[in-house]
Amino acid sequence: MDERLRALGLVEAQRGAEVVFAEVVRRGLIAVGSSDYEVTDRIGDLAGELLGTRERRPGRIVRSGPHTVLPYGEEPPADRVIAAGDTVIAHFGPLLAPYGTDFARTVVLGDDPVRLRLRRDLPELFAAGLAAFHLDPGITGRQLYGELRALAAQWGWKLGGWHAGHLAGETPAANPMCARADAYVGPENRRPLHRTTPGGWRARWILEIHLVDEHSGFGGTYKALLDAA
Repeated sequence: MDERLRALGLVEAQRGAEVVFAEVVRRGLIAVGSSDYEVTDRIGDLAGELLGTRERRPGRIVRSGPHTVLPYGEEPPADRVIAAGDTVIAHFGPLLAPYGTDFARTVVLGDDPVRLRLRRDLPELFAAGLAAFHLDPGITGRQLYGELRALAAQWGWKLGGWHAGHLAGETPAANPMCARADAYVGPENRRPLHRTTPGGWRARWILEIHLVDEHSGFGGTYKALLDAA
């Protein structure tokens, strides 16, 4: 596989995830009264129906309410029934693991203005990260993480977790002590993000914006390819 085909494969996998998520919303699969595990199974079945995707990594695709504060990689201790007014994260990592990419979006069930503002701010912060990445060819993981954390604080949120993304093809680690710093958009990565990997590939990144309202105990995530052009 050459570099161009690899990039096209990542982009096509993300487009497939976007199609599945749009259909999840259209069908109302994320519903009050259903549990996180029930909705996870529904989305897995839908991905099989739309994309022919049957293989998936273990783990829930959906987490709701206070479970949304936990960063991806930390599994909630138990299942949970989705309640009215919840913030719900649909995280397609288990579905997209075979493709080496990742995707997540946030749904708000209700009209709470703070939660709706969170949903609006997530793609805006992602866009700010994307702009910073393209403007500075020497930007490091540490620098991008610092910019995102500062901007999140200005907007009234905390950047959740210990990193804000990872190399495409890498399985995210829950524990920073078990992770290679240079594979993450995080405070310990002092290497440029624009580089070639040891395998000779161009480094391609997945940016993960996980915002948390610590006072109210909810969060949201927006995750997608940072650069596959």
